[in-house]
Amino acid sequence: MDTIASFFSFITTPVSWVIVQFHKVYGALFGDDSGWAWGLSIVSLVILIRICLIPLFVKQIKATRAMQTLQPEMKKIQERYKNDKQRQSEEMMKLYKETGTNPLSSCLPILAQSPFFFALYHVLNSIANNDTIGSINQSLLDSAQKAHIFGAPLAAKFTDSTSDVAALDASLTTVRIVTAVMIVLMSASQFYTQRQLMTKNVDTTVKTPFMQQQKMLMYVFPIMFAVFGINFPVGVLVYWLTTNMWTMGQQMYVIHNNPTPGSKAQASYLERLHKHVTHHGKTRGRGEKAVVKAIVAKGRDRNEFERKFINGLNKAGLAAQPDGTVVKSETAVAAQTEDGTPTSAAAPKRQQPKRQTKAKRQSGAKAAGEPTSLVKSDEPEDAKPAASAKKGTQKSGGGTRSKAQSGQRKGPQRPKSPSKK
Repeated sequence: MDTIASFFSFITTPVSWVIVQFHKVYGALFGDDSGWAWGLSIVSLVILIRICLIPLFVKQIKATRAMQTLQPEMKKIQERYKNDKQRQSEEMMKLYKETGTNPLSSCLPILAQSPFFFALYHVLNSIANNDTIGSINQSLLDSAQKAHIFGAPLAAKFTDSTSDVAALDASLTTVRIVTAVMIVLMSASQFYTQRQLMTKNVDTTVKTPFMQQQKMLMYVFPIMFAVFGINFPVGVLVYWLTTNMWTMGQQMYVIHNNPTPGSKAQASYLERLHKHVTHHGKTRGRGEKAVVKAIVAKGRDRNEFERKFINGLNKAGLAAQPDGTVVKSETAVAAQTEDGTPTSAAAPKRQQPKRQTKAKRQSGAKAAGEPTSLVKSDEPEDAKPAASAKKGTQKSGGGTRSKAQSGQRKGPQRPKSPSKK
């Protein structure tokens, strides 16, 4: 332990100093020897560390998004070298190197806070062994040893003997109940955080080694916490339970507001965004505009949920613009297709007139005084009346002769020529 203490000496002093500063604030409210003062000091230390790690968490999200964009290429490599696992791994590593991505980026926040975790563990272990460390002098050491959280001392562990717990003025049964409950909560929060990441915020259409690794961690980490948690002091369990709760809340915020493309969380997010945009008729805030802008820029590369979102806007009479805004799709505004190209599909379609029967067309022409013949005449309009009059005369003459031949004598008759005698 002395070797570990010397190795983490550069971080144990700052950690102990931060705890002492928080203890001064909470000690004025709850009392210097109160468990709440020391417990809230540890919780505040966790919050301070996690706030400092937010830029690293943002980098982790960007690395995860980069891994998502590589999934089609990774799937091709898997199909091409499905019978050669070694060549498949080599091609995967080559792809990571060319694109500058790292599948282990999701572990960066855990690795970054590991020194703080071991420093706090050593500080609390020194309190249990009645040793001063860093900024914790003898008076603060006596105060920390008297502090209890739900009846369990901060420096007590599940594996302590009865004499060790009695030296800290506590009961072994109480210590084991409190530590067991905290270990269960710590493991359950870790499992739930990893499970919601795998079930809601991962594109499951492509199977990659990264996904298999995350799935393995979902079961390995809770078991590790349960096994090693029995050797952690109560103060360390408070630290780790607090950081797990922070991670779970942080993960829920990311899933709700910035989900992974192609995941179930994105489908839920775009459904909420569609209802919000159609209700207000526009995008509100930079976040919504950035999401719409990214979807429009993808064009034909949109996934199923993004295409459904764009089609839903079009059906609602709205059109997403390249700058992330949404406008009403009128006749003067071109609608937008799935591949991002404008079209006039939003304009009302021209109705073709119904075809009338020949009898209706002739009856309409007679009512309008037009000729019923469908043959167009090449004669000028001035010659049409004369031609029609001449045609009418011929028709009338031919009708007289036909009637005369039939024996019907009507109208003036031509005199018969005298017969020759």
